[in-house]
Amino acid sequence: MSVDSVASRFNLGTVLVASAVALALTTGCSTKNYVRTQTQPLVQQTNELDTKTAQDHRDIMDTDQRAQAGISKASDAASTADQHAMVAGQSADTAQQSAQEAVNRVDTLVGVVANLDNYKQLSDVSVTFGFDKSVLTDDDKAQLDQVAASLTSTRGYILALTGGTDSVGDAEYNYKLSNRRADAVVNYLSIKYNIPPHKFYLIGIGKDNPVADNDTRAGRKENRRVEIKLMSNMAKNASTQGAPSGGQ
Repeated sequence: MSVDSVASRFNLGTVLVASAVALALTTGCSTKNYVRTQTQPLVQQTNELDTKTAQDHRDIMDTDQRAQAGISKASDAASTADQHAMVAGQSADTAQQSAQEAVNRVDTLVGVVANLDNYKQLSDVSVTFGFDKSVLTDDDKAQLDQVAASLTSTRGYILALTGGTDSVGDAEYNYKLSNRRADAVVNYLSIKYNIPPHKFYLIGIGKDNPVADNDTRAGRKENRRVEIKLMSNMAKNASTQGAPSGGQ
């Protein structure tokens, strides 16, 4: 085979190889372009779907937050209504209790007065208090000490205590204040002199039945008092103790 024939065949082979490579490259580019063309819409649709999903999620969260806010507001309103109803119920209970206490005070007073009809008064002492106070002063304690000293020779006695206030302030508050004043006297006598509870008959009358004029300072001071009446159902004591002593 001549050199020219070999060279010619070599050139032909080279051309064929180059053509094959070129064809492969062209085919590869075409395939990639085809794939890209086919997949790009899918990618775009996927992105749009992700965007729509994210927006739907935000819409759902916003709706849920509004719903929760509405539920919370409704719950608060219901709670407030319940509280108002409870306050109204408590006010009604308080009014009923105050009315019942007023009835009880009347019943107690009637019972004490009826019981005192069987007793004779031996002495009468009053201790007074400062404005809005229920604490005994040294002078008050000295008067109560004298009352206690007379009990050693007294048989069948009771101590009838009536607590009072001046006309300043709420009636219900004054009832409670007058009771605290009467309790202060009972506590002092029972603790210091061991006087048994059944010896005391006490009632707080508040600003009812004043003993002096509430229009003056001196009168109001006299009304802030606890009257202590020593009573006995023993005729001998009634005849030997003499007339009732004066007030403060």
